[in-house]
Amino acid sequence: MALPSLTQEERMKALEKAQDMRKARADLREQLKKGEIKLEEVLDRDDPVVSRMKVSYLLESLPRVGKVKASKIMSEIGINESRRVQGLGKRQKEALLAHFQDS
Repeated sequence: MALPSLTQEERMKALEKAQDMRKARADLREQLKKGEIKLEEVLDRDDPVVSRMKVSYLLESLPRVGKVKASKIMSEIGINESRRVQGLGKRQKEALLAHFQDS
């Protein structure tokens, strides 16, 4: 399937939108890292920034969680590595929250 051809103006708008999304994700990750916002609040958001973020990327934003620990947590709960937040089921969200409440 061929990509649609875009005008220069459409390309610039798409680039700006992508930059805005990256900045919003970076801000959210920074808030999580500093503890200004909790995982529960993030999972409850109906926000395209959060919903399109990979679960592993979100978990790695938490204090004391790196790539290895995030991967281990996801495999224990049964979340695929490529899963995005919008694709999480109710039980998976509850399991994630329970894991981090115990810690």
